Parts: sequence; C-alpha cells; structure tokens
Amino acid sequence: MEYREEDFLSLSGLQHFSFCRRQWALIHIEQQWQENLRTVEGALLHQKAHGPFVTEKRGDLLISRGMPVFSRSLGVNGVCDVVELRAAPDGVPIAGRDGRYLPMAVEYKRGSPKEDDCDRLQVCCQSLCLEEMFGCEIPEAALYYGETGRRTRVPLGEDLRCRVREMLNEMHTLFSRRYTPKVKPAKHCNACSLKELCLPKLYRKSSVQPYLQRYL
Repeated sequence: MEYREEDFLSLSGLQHFSFCRRQWALIHIEQQWQENLRTVEGALLHQKAHGPFVTEKRGDLLISRGMPVFSRSLGVNGVCDVVELRAAPDGVPIAGRDGRYLPMAVEYKRGSPKEDDCDRLQVCCQSLCLEEMFGCEIPEAALYYGETGRRTRVPLGEDLRCRVREMLNEMHTLFSRRYTPKVKPAKHCNACSLKELCLPKLYRKSSVQPYLQRYL
C-alpha cells in the first residue's frame, strides 16, 4: 500500500504517540500546543543541529543538515536533524558526488538517554524513510543528547522496525477517524507540555451523567 501525499502524517508525531496517544491526538488532530521549558530547550537544540537544508564534506563524510525525508509506504514525512553519508563500497551513488555512500540518521535531543523507546522509534522511522528514498539497507542510526554531549548508537533491528510500522498503522487509523483517545493518568503527565489542556486529574472525577441520575 502507498499513501497519497495529502494523507502523510508528521514523522515527529511518532515520538508524541509513543509518549502518550492522547498527547499525539491533541497536537496532530486537534492542533493544540503549549510550550514549556523542555519544549523550548528542545527547539533551541534542533535549531543548532539544522537550519536550512545544507550539506558539507569532511573527508569521506558528507553531512546533510535539515534533510526532508518521506515514505509513501509508511505515509509519513518530516525533517532529519542530521544525515551522515559515509563513503562505503556497499553504499549508494549520490547525485553530483563521486563514489558510493551509506546514509545514517542522527537525531538531536535535549536531555539524556531515556528508558523508553520513543527516541529510538523516531530515528528508526527516519531511517526507514531514508532506505526507501535511497534504495538501500541501513543497519543503524544515532541519537545525540545535549545533556551528556554524547551519541548513542541505535541498532535498527526487526523488532524496532515492526513497532514503528504498527504504531504508524494505528496513528493513521485514529487520524482518519479524527479520534482523540481518553486520558490515562500516569507519572509522565507531570512532564507533559499539554498538562493544562489535557487536564488528566479530571479523569478520576465523576461524570455528569451519574450526578443527574441521582438528583432527577
């Protein structure tokens, strides 16, 4: 199956969806957004990683910043912070360049490595887009964390790839229905920039229907 361009979802939404399905729906379906310190710091870090789409060469390494990527089979598009294309015999030809290169996505994050897979899922999706665009297989990606100043390798195993595809299928289903999932309060709610819009504490409040049934 191939998606039409007008049905593409934002690739960055995969991280929101992994963090909280309701957060993703509030942002990408209901178009609601609210900044907090984490989102502002993250935006500043991404501005340093890329601006306009530019490419520079360092020896046998091409570095592309702000590269637009897409996948018709997954129905997503977005922008990679950095794509490194390293000279490799088993790589692919690049227009206007001699030799063959193997691409690798590098995603920049403000904090430190997380226990969950939300960052790895996002950079894996970027890599799947690059594989489709370049017609090659990419074995790994990388995450750079601003708090530690170090990279973390992300092996692109089949399990991670399958989870990306399954999540995107669910996202397309919810988006086509314009359905916003109900809140499921958890510890991560305190770190959410949409906490004041989502109002997770109201989840445990009694609904108006039992109240009316008692008093009518």
